[in-house]
Amino acid sequence: MTATDPVVILAIESSCDETSAAIVKDGHVLSNTIATQKVHERYGGVVPELASRAHMQHIVPVVDVAIKDAGITKEEITAVAFTQSPGLIGSLLVGACFAKSFAQARQLPLIAVHHMQAHVLAHFIDSKPEFPFLCLTVSGGHTQIVLCRDYLDMEVLGETIDDAAGEAFDKVAKMLGLPYPGGPLVDRYAQQGDPKRFKFPMSEMKDYAFSFSGIKTSVLYFLQAQRKIDPDFAAQNMNDICASVQYTIVNMLMAKLKKAARELNIRQVGIAGGVSANSGLRRAMTDAGEQHGWQVYIPRFEYCTDNAAMIGITGYHKYLNGQFTDLSVVPSARATWH
Repeated sequence: MTATDPVVILAIESSCDETSAAIVKDGHVLSNTIATQKVHERYGGVVPELASRAHMQHIVPVVDVAIKDAGITKEEITAVAFTQSPGLIGSLLVGACFAKSFAQARQLPLIAVHHMQAHVLAHFIDSKPEFPFLCLTVSGGHTQIVLCRDYLDMEVLGETIDDAAGEAFDKVAKMLGLPYPGGPLVDRYAQQGDPKRFKFPMSEMKDYAFSFSGIKTSVLYFLQAQRKIDPDFAAQNMNDICASVQYTIVNMLMAKLKKAARELNIRQVGIAGGVSANSGLRRAMTDAGEQHGWQVYIPRFEYCTDNAAMIGITGYHKYLNGQFTDLSVVPSARATWH
């Protein structure tokens, strides 16, 4: 391979319940294929064993479709990137084993990617934020404020000390009797409700830390008390309850992000992760941008949830920096990163 040859990354994402493969050529996404898993809906949450089995069924056809959709052949692939951490260990193992096997069979470089770092770099698929760049990453398992000095130079300034914001949305939805995944349904009902009708407490944490266990408990006790008076209270007030919960969670997120932007004097600000698809958070980001003079970045919906395109864009920058791994690499459910 010469310096002028294109860099074509096959990317694999399998950290939870989406099997995804993408082809990224010289930093541009040629394809991004995702197979979702409906089997978890009946259980009200992701079942790890069922997730890993579904990944084994999906991984080969998903990769095949990604290569065909990109209009390339497997001979053109120059490296393989995969999600190494964090995530469900059984799910990660499927993606890691496939990536290592493909790389070994074709004698290609192997690139291990941290899932949360990839969520941040999803911004660079469609846009080019300037550094330093501040990113609020919000998902079902993580809530973090990340300072990005460069593509691969990031620092987690603060994160949740207990539940993630996405988990809080899903568990509140479960309390309300909504099916899994409940977070998007809370958002849907919230758009029709009064966000200030019901007051829920906002957790006050030190520095840039978050906590969402308190609002879950508050909503639980609130619903228990109201249902004693009227068993149909939740159903009859669904829009306002969802709007009030969403308003509180979004305010907690934005308060810390505004604090970080102000104290670090950064105006390049973005959100990433599955909860960045939430309409209330997107609207709050846009409003804050206008109020504080931020340049706001929000990835397209397909790059907010788990996807291989973000793994591919991260793998591309790691390739350029020579950050490869060998076949001894193993997945990690809770690996840290900087």
